[in-house]
Amino acid sequence: MLIQALFFFSLLVASTQALDFCVADPSLPVGPAGYSCKNTADVTVDDFIFSLAAPGNTSNIISAAVTPAFPPTFPGVNGLGISIARLDFAVGGVIPFHTHPGGSEILVVIQGQLCAGFISSLENKVYFKTLVKGDVMAFPRGLLHFQFNSGKSPALAFVSFSSPTPGLQVTDFAFFKNDLPTEIVAKTTFLDIPQIKKLKAILGGTN
Repeated sequence: MLIQALFFFSLLVASTQALDFCVADPSLPVGPAGYSCKNTADVTVDDFIFSLAAPGNTSNIISAAVTPAFPPTFPGVNGLGISIARLDFAVGGVIPFHTHPGGSEILVVIQGQLCAGFISSLENKVYFKTLVKGDVMAFPRGLLHFQFNSGKSPALAFVSFSSPTPGLQVTDFAFFKNDLPTEIVAKTTFLDIPQIKKLKAILGGTN
């Protein structure tokens, strides 16, 4: 009886250990539940470590950069319900209105000054404020929000999410970086056609 009890106990311990984590294996297909798990025999400590020390390249149209630590590059967060990213802002840099349908976000300012805010879905009420070093702001899941450098020097922030795959939809890209006909965009947004065509030309949209 004792031997049987020890045997079943060892099986229980083994099964419990197998559920401790699910390190992502980006070489396998991604499903609705996320990335497939790497064989535990192949898991190393490096799967749980990622460096966000290097600044992102802000030489782009938004003068800002996002360096994500999501499962494809930080496999240890897969299945843990968390992730993180680095935000770099040149002077005048902006992360335009966007949403994360898969998770809430919390931001902490490390350097510089940011203006950040979000819009509620029920009343379209705006919540925004100027943030400085040490300030933390929360952004509820799925709501439109933004951040931009409102200071006179580069800014740095880190954001964490309540999901390893929070998702992303940038509003400007959704309207102007695709082949949705200009006439439909004009009809549904009340924007002038010349302005829509200008934005499509800037962002790479057609029609």
